[in-house]
Amino acid sequence: MEFEPSPEHRMIRDTVREFCESEIRPIAQEIEDEHRFPEEVFASLADLDVMGVPVSEAYGGLGGDQLTYALVTEELGRVSGGIGLSYAAHTSLGAKPIEAFGTEAQKEEWLRPLAEGDGIGAWALTEPESGSDASNMRTTAEYDPDADEYVLNGTKQFITNASVANSVLVKAVTDPDAGYDGISTFIVDPDDGFEVTTVWEKMGLNCSPTCEIRFDDLRLPADRLLGEEGEGWAQTMKTLDGGRISIAALSVGLAQGAYEAAKEYAGEREQFGKPIAEFDAIRDKIVHMYRQIERARLLTHKAATRYDAGDPVTKASALAKLDASEAAREVAEEAVQTLGGYGYTTDFAPQRFYRDAKLMEIGEGTSEIQHVVLGRELGL
Repeated sequence: MEFEPSPEHRMIRDTVREFCESEIRPIAQEIEDEHRFPEEVFASLADLDVMGVPVSEAYGGLGGDQLTYALVTEELGRVSGGIGLSYAAHTSLGAKPIEAFGTEAQKEEWLRPLAEGDGIGAWALTEPESGSDASNMRTTAEYDPDADEYVLNGTKQFITNASVANSVLVKAVTDPDAGYDGISTFIVDPDDGFEVTTVWEKMGLNCSPTCEIRFDDLRLPADRLLGEEGEGWAQTMKTLDGGRISIAALSVGLAQGAYEAAKEYAGEREQFGKPIAEFDAIRDKIVHMYRQIERARLLTHKAATRYDAGDPVTKASALAKLDASEAAREVAEEAVQTLGGYGYTTDFAPQRFYRDAKLMEIGEGTSEIQHVVLGRELGL
């Protein structure tokens, strides 16, 4: 199976890379320091027609494949983890499930503005009492037959983009006695009236808003149900298969950005009369960083290519996400070490990549959960 990007893939990648260098890199630390969601960047990404890369052209998307989407996500992560995270959550969690499970009417009303870049998407699964055990949710959606509406109650935690989203896909229990088969998905508009109770101050990724949201007797028309009642958990598993590929790609981008900063610095910084890159300790660090990134990128491209071929990807996506997220954190840490005292300052990028990379081992299934998934896939 071939994982090398085609000329078309490389063209889109290079276009996004040029945009990232000119428009994002100069403000990457500034928006992080200000904890500001850069709406202007996402408007420009819409102008580039990449806000709906893997969404069909019939609904306003680019009609690209998962590999194209992975390449775009990697390029964003290479300069800004926060922008990359919001982009990935918008695309793989906020938009793709509507395309996969929605009606034609839902796709026209809710998917098209996301794919065309007229809105930002979000996805609400995690709750204060349910982290890795995501099925143990307490948010409920009770059907009112007289009004033909659902009434939502509950709290969702750590929801990327919730405070800037135009639509949020919310998981809720519609049948408390049915276990996994009692979970459903709903399309919620902020105008419906949910409350953003917290925008979290985080270790990193602060230009990407992470929120707690609350539903208090929020009434939704019945046509906001995505798919059928009870299909929410199966939809979640399918969504995460693709979502983990995007987090793997974002991780590769973070690692690449940290590596490039370390390599450049090591070639310019002189000690004892020569560049520090010529000392074995630093050279071996940089070689090891490069090896980790190449391995993670290959696993990510393999998973994306399998996804595009229609093959099962649970094992491949979990492996890519596990390896790439750990590589991102390790490479970023070594980049900080390579720069020494400068690496600990916000004048240089490695500290930002280091802080951003840690979430990659937590979001969309922790590293521990990826081991569980892989063990199950291996028949253990």
